[in-house]
Amino acid sequence: MLDFVTLGPQGSNHQLVTERYLRFHGLQGQGSIDLVEDFEEAAERVLDRRCDFLVQCAVHPATMATVARYREGLYVVDTFISPSRDLAVIRDRRVAQPRGLALMAPTEGYVRPGRWGEVTHMPTVMAVADGLRDGRVSRGLTYAFLADEEPWRFVVDEFIGSVDDAWIVYGRERVSDGSIVAWPRSPAATMYRRLQAAEDRR
Repeated sequence: MLDFVTLGPQGSNHQLVTERYLRFHGLQGQGSIDLVEDFEEAAERVLDRRCDFLVQCAVHPATMATVARYREGLYVVDTFISPSRDLAVIRDRRVAQPRGLALMAPTEGYVRPGRWGEVTHMPTVMAVADGLRDGRVSRGLTYAFLADEEPWRFVVDEFIGSVDDAWIVYGRERVSDGSIVAWPRSPAATMYRRLQAAEDRR
């Protein structure tokens, strides 16, 4: 059985996308997913062979440090595109005048932060949801399902929806021989040929 590791906690976007990735490759039931608190631990699990592969969103703040661990034998072996869970600015109904907005730094560009006042950065989108649940946060950019699960407590101030993110898979065996590794029949390659053909007809 192949063991994959990614960022938790249970219900995280990383878990959702990793499950989709395993289904895409027909590995459901043949691959396990370990959830960890940070990518430093995830990388260690692959390097010491407790896990086989690591899945990470390319825009996560820890990605640069993870990629740098190729010097220790952790290599990029695959990349793909996947939609995220729907995102929204969620407000706690119990707070009469919520102040500011909590969010994960890479998601700041999805909204106009100045509209909400002071911005507080949190380590993950799920951490924002947890902050709303335990009352540390009165308004945050997090998963829209939070308002669906507890509509008596949370309301959507702004719906953002799903974002197509780039994802990276790491393993211990290098797949590049020093040349580019790409898919010549990818949807992007098809689009390039279509646009070039249209340009040639002009």
